Amino acid sequence: QVQLVESGGGAVQPGASLRLSCAASGLTLRSYTMAWFRQTPGKEREFVAAFRRFNSNPYYSDSVKGRFTVSKDNNKNTLYLQMNGLKQEDSSVYYCAASGTNILSTLKTPGSYAYWGQGTQVTVSS
Repeated sequence: QVQLVESGGGAVQPGASLRLSCAASGLTLRSYTMAWFRQTPGKEREFVAAFRRFNSNPYYSDSVKGRFTVSKDNNKNTLYLQMNGLKQEDSSVYYCAASGTNILSTLKTPGSYAYWGQGTQVTVSS
């Protein structure tokens, strides 16, 4: 049974940093395309960052490029998202997701991911 458990969210001021973690069980991290998405109420789920399966090159949305860093520890089977220079518009519920596919054209499509965590809330406010 695949389980993805996010942690590390919280409430911070603009400019602060947070590191999110996604502990995976029931799958081997390197064998899956692993991604971070975020969603705010009333909006569609938005791609943030990802690693394609069997690939260590990260992909980022334009809105977080240069501020966020996605990484993974295959030994710990854990995906991370280091978020620096947080802005109010980064406030959202952040989700970890896993997909058994490796199609670049669907990397940013939530529907291509079979497994999701429960999400962790990030609030950026002064």
